Amino acid sequence: MRASASPVKTRALERQIEVYQPSTLREPGAQARVREAAADAMVVAAYGLLLPQPVLDAARFGALNIHASLLPRWRGAAPIQRALLAGDTQTGVSIMKMDAGLDTGPVFTEARVPIARDDDAGSLHDKLAELGANLLLGVLADVAAGRAKATPQSGDGITYAHKIGKADTRLNWERPANELERTVRAFRPAPGAVARLGDEPLKIWRARVVPGFGEPGAVLEQGDALVVACGADALAVDELQPAGGRRMSAADFNRGRRLPRGTRLQ
Repeated sequence: MRASASPVKTRALERQIEVYQPSTLREPGAQARVREAAADAMVVAAYGLLLPQPVLDAARFGALNIHASLLPRWRGAAPIQRALLAGDTQTGVSIMKMDAGLDTGPVFTEARVPIARDDDAGSLHDKLAELGANLLLGVLADVAAGRAKATPQSGDGITYAHKIGKADTRLNWERPANELERTVRAFRPAPGAVARLGDEPLKIWRARVVPGFGEPGAVLEQGDALVVACGADALAVDELQPAGGRRMSAADFNRGRRLPRGTRLQ
């Protein structure tokens, strides 16, 4: 629960490279420091805020952004989670030249990856991070050689990956089980999908769709899994975490806490 340096900062300090971490880039002093670096190009990854125009203009070749989606689909803060929640079958990485808008700049290149049936936000992030790093190196070489060309984004298919809020993580048992299963994967390894058992929050870490019918949220079966009825089909919870407890298999939870059939999760 303590703040720690990122791998980039750690490596930079090991090599005695200055690390500048302004609290905002809107102050003239911070913008002046960026200009003083006299960079050829600026690389932005997962920054989460719009860059002021003076910062975008500070580097000779501008600012390049590594974005974890196939633009213009899923512009914004949480493209990986939103792709999983929507049930997309593929995603990818776009290397774009930044402008004043939110992920609206022209795209130098992109690469696609299928979303596997068992992918979660963590596994997909790792795939896209490696892919994005390799793409970026190629684009930087093209920019330096003067052969890079960026293409304006299409006006069709624009969607926004809004920032994840607490309400997004709550499981709504009225929804079909396949949507809830995607929600579990979208919020693994963090912050976790959440249900409630009475007044107690219950984090759901692994689950799968199984046949089943009952009142949405009702416990149908306890055994190797905790099976809960949904708006369509049922969700077999395989791993969960009670409030104040550790992550555990549903089988262990079920052995320690027998719930009468029909107990409702919220």
